[in-house]
Amino acid sequence: MGEDSHSVAGAPGGSFPTTRWSLVVAAGDSRNPESRHALDALCRLYWPAVYSFVRSARHDVEEAQDLTQGFFARLLEQGDLKQADSARGRFRAFLLACVKHYIANELDRARAQRRGGGTRLFPLDLENAETMVGPYLADSQTPETIYEKRWALTLLEQALTRLEEETARSKYAEHFSHFRPFLTLEGGDVSYRDLARDLSMSEPSIKVAIHRLRRRFGALLREEVAQTLDDPTDADVDDEIQYLFSVMGS
Repeated sequence: MGEDSHSVAGAPGGSFPTTRWSLVVAAGDSRNPESRHALDALCRLYWPAVYSFVRSARHDVEEAQDLTQGFFARLLEQGDLKQADSARGRFRAFLLACVKHYIANELDRARAQRRGGGTRLFPLDLENAETMVGPYLADSQTPETIYEKRWALTLLEQALTRLEEETARSKYAEHFSHFRPFLTLEGGDVSYRDLARDLSMSEPSIKVAIHRLRRRFGALLREEVAQTLDDPTDADVDDEIQYLFSVMGS
């Protein structure tokens, strides 16, 4: 799948090619005037997975926040992204290896140095981080698996956010919050019949609307996954989606 015209959600200062590797290249080139903006965009995409890994590795809240901030600051200051190579595999695997290396080094330093003096260089939503990572802390799985789960959920959230933005321009705009649970197969106790009654719509209309939204959600998810791969084929995207869902279901 090739690059298209939409920009990365939340990226300040302009648009970037949609593949994550394009962002990595831009972020790793300090001579590129868009380097900082590209790194900000990568940070927004990957910090939930990084924070989930750090927090689940038995670091307390304050330490996990500082280590996450310090890690992304180092990516900017030390130019570590220059070592990333799409030919070597998934970027998230490269990033996880970098996080492990960073933490191992930082834990050998004095506390003030390790925390970078409370540096806050990136727009991380750390105030809500504990709500995000809370369900994982009681999980007996490894921090590496939790990192993968959180990344998979980030991709789903990206696709759902794009779908919501598209739906806001359609006749279903005011009903999206009611349809959303059915898109991720979390319909719960609400039936199509109940939903039709609540929204004053016919049951067939509800089924058609949700079918269309599910189909579009699937297409957007494929785009999000394709953006994380280097020159992917349809089979590559299928394999990655299958892997991500297997991780989330484990």
